[in-house]
Amino acid sequence: MTPPRDTLTTRLRRFTPAEKWVHRSVSWLLGVCVLTGACLYFPPLAEIVGRRRTLVTLHEYSGIAVPAPVLLGLLSRAFRSDLGRLGRFFPHDWRWLGTALRRRRREPSLAGKFNAGQKLYAAFATGALLIMAGTGVLMWFPRLSPLVWRTGSTFVHDWLALAFAAGITGHVWFAGIDPEARRGLRTGYVPRWWAREEHPLWRAEAPQDPPAEGP
Repeated sequence: MTPPRDTLTTRLRRFTPAEKWVHRSVSWLLGVCVLTGACLYFPPLAEIVGRRRTLVTLHEYSGIAVPAPVLLGLLSRAFRSDLGRLGRFFPHDWRWLGTALRRRRREPSLAGKFNAGQKLYAAFATGALLIMAGTGVLMWFPRLSPLVWRTGSTFVHDWLALAFAAGITGHVWFAGIDPEARRGLRTGYVPRWWAREEHPLWRAEAPQDPPAEGP
């Protein structure tokens, strides 16, 4: 079926400017962390880029700065509301997960504003970032801990970073195959037909009146 023509009256606001800013800021900081970490971890990349001390500095400070946009985002009521949505798992989320694992794409979606996959990724990302921040501090300030702690921190930090990079890759891939989801992050608005098909439980609770102005 051809989607209806996208006009101001067929769109819903999905994210506020504050939420878009938080997502973009965290994405850029994590991008710096991943790229600099890859250059530090893989010798061929390190040889190509050089300037190891600069890479280390960028990696350390971008990692420490990741929580800053999130903390500033707490000033936004909409952002706090979405954090609450991401932090709660409902019965329909288990059903969505079961449907996704069985790959029954023809079944109707059972998602709220965020589906179960997005909630699981958010939980994993939060835990991974906290652990990597803790282990990173121990590696950054070696005098704070004994050698055995630093050795364990390096092991955990490196392997968790690889797992997190894989998670980011999956996150980007799923966004890449859904242009409306990407547009929602870019403009803050999504078509009503998309919300009805992909997030019907959120669509039911979303305001029915059209937005007062465009993105």
